[in-house]
Amino acid sequence: MDHYDSQQTNDYMQPEEDWDRDLLLDPAWEKQQRKTFTAWCNSHLRKAGTQIENIEEDFRDGLKLMLLLEVISGERLAKPERGKMRVHKISNVNKALDFIASKGVKLVSIGAEEIVDGNVKMTLGMIWTIILRFAIQDISVEETSAKEGLLLWCQRKTAPYKNVNIQNFHISWKDGLGFCALIHRHRPELIDYGKLRKDDPLTNLNTAFDVAEKYLDIPKMLDAEDIVGTARPDEKAIMTYVSSFYHAFSGAQKAETAANRICKVLAVNQENERLMEDYEKLASDLLEWIRRTIPWLENRLPENTMHAMQQKLEDFRDYRRLHKPPKVQEKCQLEINFNTLQTKLRLSNRPAFTPSEGRMVSDINNAWGCLEQAEKGYEEWLLNEIRRLERLDHLAEKFRQKASIHEAWTDGKEAMLRHKDYETATLSEIKALLKKHEAFESDLAAHQDRVEQIAAIAQELNELDYYDSPSVNARCQRICDQWDNLGALTQKRREALERTEKLLETIDQLYLEYAKRAAPFNNWMEGAMEDLQDTFIVHTIEEIQGLTTAHEQFKATLPDADKERLAILGIHNEVSKIVQTYHVNMAGTNPYTTITPQEINGKWDHVRQLVPRRDQALMEEHARQQHNERLRKQFAAQANVIGPWIQTKMEEIGRISIEMHGTLEDQLSHLRQYEKSIVNYKPKIDQLEGDHQLIQEALIFDNKHTNYTMEHIRVGWEQLLTTIARTINEVENQILTRDAKGISQEQMNEFRASFNHFDRKKTGMMDTDDFRACLISMGYNMGEAEFARIMSIVDPNRLGVVTFQAFIDFMSRETADTDTADQVMASFKILAGDKNYITVDELRRELPPDQAEYCIARMAPYTGPDAVPGDTFSEASRPLLFRLFRRRPLSSITWSLLEMQALRPHPRPS
Repeated sequence: MDHYDSQQTNDYMQPEEDWDRDLLLDPAWEKQQRKTFTAWCNSHLRKAGTQIENIEEDFRDGLKLMLLLEVISGERLAKPERGKMRVHKISNVNKALDFIASKGVKLVSIGAEEIVDGNVKMTLGMIWTIILRFAIQDISVEETSAKEGLLLWCQRKTAPYKNVNIQNFHISWKDGLGFCALIHRHRPELIDYGKLRKDDPLTNLNTAFDVAEKYLDIPKMLDAEDIVGTARPDEKAIMTYVSSFYHAFSGAQKAETAANRICKVLAVNQENERLMEDYEKLASDLLEWIRRTIPWLENRLPENTMHAMQQKLEDFRDYRRLHKPPKVQEKCQLEINFNTLQTKLRLSNRPAFTPSEGRMVSDINNAWGCLEQAEKGYEEWLLNEIRRLERLDHLAEKFRQKASIHEAWTDGKEAMLRHKDYETATLSEIKALLKKHEAFESDLAAHQDRVEQIAAIAQELNELDYYDSPSVNARCQRICDQWDNLGALTQKRREALERTEKLLETIDQLYLEYAKRAAPFNNWMEGAMEDLQDTFIVHTIEEIQGLTTAHEQFKATLPDADKERLAILGIHNEVSKIVQTYHVNMAGTNPYTTITPQEINGKWDHVRQLVPRRDQALMEEHARQQHNERLRKQFAAQANVIGPWIQTKMEEIGRISIEMHGTLEDQLSHLRQYEKSIVNYKPKIDQLEGDHQLIQEALIFDNKHTNYTMEHIRVGWEQLLTTIARTINEVENQILTRDAKGISQEQMNEFRASFNHFDRKKTGMMDTDDFRACLISMGYNMGEAEFARIMSIVDPNRLGVVTFQAFIDFMSRETADTDTADQVMASFKILAGDKNYITVDELRRELPPDQAEYCIARMAPYTGPDAVPGDTFSEASRPLLFRLFRRRPLSSITWSLLEMQALRPHPRPS
C-alpha cells in the first residue's frame, strides 16, 4: 500500500477509535458487531477449512487470527508458535498485529495482551481495523474511497428505486429496501422488488439476508430483529455487510465503466473553442461600435445656423461612405464565421455553439436594426432641421421687414397725437383737425393687421425655437406697447377735438374726400410693395408656377389702380384750384391727411419698379426649379435601372442555390463569377451616390419620377452583397459536409433532386408538411413524436422551415455511421452481456436515470432472430435495439418522382 492509501486509512481510523470507546458500551451494538464480525471472519476462514464460534476466545492463541490474515491478504505470515503458554500466544498475536501495521494501519491502544486475555472491546476493534483495511479501504468510486466511496456506490445503485434513500450506514438500512435494491439491481431475477413494502422491514431484511446467503454466498451477518429493534443500528456492522455486496458484485465494474464511456462520448475541441473566442471578440467589437455610434445618431441637439446643420449633414455623409461599409463587411463576416463554426461542430458531432448572453447573431441583428433605425431617424431629423432653419430665416427676415415698415409708419405719430394745435386753431382748422384725426384713426385701423402679423410671426419664431428669440420678443413688445400707447393717445385727442367741434363749422369736402381715398390707396401701395419685396420658398415647378400666376393676376389690377391714383390726384388738383380760385387760407396743405400727391406718385413709381424685379426673381427661381427637375430625372433614370438590376441579381442567386447545374465546385465558381460582376457594378452605385449628393445639396426633398430612394438602393445593395456572400458560404459548407461525410457528387445531386422536388414554393426551404412528405417518400414511417424529434434536429430555431444545409446534414447522418457510433454500439453490447439487444431494466440499472429514459424513449423494439415469436415482455424486460437513430440506405432516395407520388406509408426496414 502506497503512502497515500496509508495516510488515508490513518485519517479515517483515528476518529473511529475515539468513537468506538463510547459506543461499544451499548450492548445492542456490541451484539450486532459480534454476530457481523464473526460471520465475516467465518466467510474467509471457511476457505481454509475452519471457523470460529466465539470471537474473543477463538483468537486468543493467535493461530486463527494469523490464518485469517493469510486468507484475506493472500500472503504468508511468519511461522506461528505451537506452544500453549501465554508467551507463545502473545508472540502469535504480535505477529498478526505487526502484519496489520505493515499494511499502513495504525493500531491505537490495541495490544497482544488484551487479545490474549479475551478483551471483547479490543478484539472487536482489531477485527474492525482488519475489515476496514482489507474489505472497505480499496473501494473506489469516482475518485472517492473507503466509507465515502462505498456510500456513493450504494447511492448510485439504488437511485432508480422508490422509497430508497441511502444517506448513511445506520438508519437508512432499517427498512431492508436498500439491501433488496442492491440485489435486484444486479440480480433482478432473485427478488420481486415490486411486491416489497416499506412498512414490513422484517420481511424485507430476512428476504435480502436469505437471498444473499443462498445465491450470492454472502453469510448472514445481521439479525433482522436486532436492526428493527435498534433505534440506530451499528454502523460498522452495516458497513461490513454492505462491503460484502460490493465485492460480490465487483464484476459489474466493467459494465459501469462502459456506461461511463457512453456518458462521456462528447468532448470539447480546442480549435472550435478558438473559433468561438474569435466570434465572441468580433461580436463584442461590432456591438461596441454600434453602442458608440447609436448615441451620436440619436443626438438631436439642433444648431442655430444653416451652416452648422449642413456641416452635420456632411459628417453624416462621411459616416455613410467611410465608416459604415467596413462594419457591414464585418457583420457579414461574423455571420459567415458563425455558420462555419456551427457546420464544424455538426460534422464533429458536437453540440451547437451558443454565444454568450447578448452576443447571439439575433442580438447583433437587433442591434444593427436599432443602428439603422437611429440612422434613418437622424437623416430625417437633419433634413427637418434644415427645413426648420430655412423657415426660421425666412420668418425672421419677414419679421424685420414688417417691423421696419411699421416703425417707420409710427415714427412721429406719438408727437403728432400729443400736439395741442387745436388750442389756437380757427374753427375751420379745428374742423380740419377733427377730420384729419378721423383719417388717422382709419389709417391706424388699417395698420392693425400689420401689428397682428408681426405678433404672429414672433410667436411662430418662439414656437420654432429661433435662436435670436429674445431680441425678436423685445422688439415685438416695443411695437405692441407703442401700439397700445398710440391707441390711448388717439382716443384722448378725439375727445379733445370733439369738445371743440362745436366751434368748427366749415370743412373742405374735397380735402376730406382726398384723405379718405388717398389713405386706403396708400395702404394698398404699401401692401403691394411688401408683397413684391417678400421672399418666397418653393420646392417644385408647380409651386413657382402658382406664384407666377398670382403675380400675373396682380399685374392685371395695375390699370384700375392707376385710375384710382389719377382720381385721387384729380381731387387734390381740384382743391388747389379752389384755393387759387377762392384764396382760401389753407397754407397749401391738406388738413386731413399727410399723404401728398408726391408721396403717392413716389410710391406708385416704386411699385412700378418692383414689378420687373419680381418678374426677374420668379424667372430665376423657375430656372432653378427646372435644374432641380433635371437632377430628379437624372437620379430617377439611374435608380430605375439599378433597383431592378439588384432585384434580378437576387433572384438569379436564389435560382443558382436551388437548381442543380454541375458539381458544387461548378456552382461555387458560378457564384464567385456573380460576386465579381456584382463588385464590378459598384462604380454605378457610387455614381448614383454622387447624383444623390447633388440632390441633397440642392435641398430637393422628393422625386415623383421614381419609387427608389437612395436608402432603398443602399439597403438592396447591402442585401445583395450579404446574400451572395452567404450563398457562397452555404455552398462551401455543403462541400465541407460532402467531403467530411464521404458523400459522392451523385449522392449530393440526389439530395438536391429530392429537396427541389419537395420545395414546392421554390424558396430554397421546405416547410414542415413538405419535409414530412419527403421523409415518407423515402420510407420513413414515424409518429408525431419521432417527427418532432427529427424537426428539432433540422430546425433547432423552430422557424418552421428546413434549409438545404440542414437537409444534407440530416441525410448524411442517416446514411453514414461514425467511429463514435461504433464505440457507443460496443459499449451498449457490454451492458447487454454480449446479447444482440438490451432490456429496459438493464438500461435503467447501468445508466443515470435521465440518460436511461432518453435511450428508452428513442430505441426501437428488438425483433431479431433470437427473439421468440409470441413472447411477451414486462416493461422492465422489454428488449430494445442498440441503435438510437434509424437509418435508410442511400439508394432509397433515388426513386423516381413517379414512385414518390405513388408511395404509401409502410413500416421501415429494421
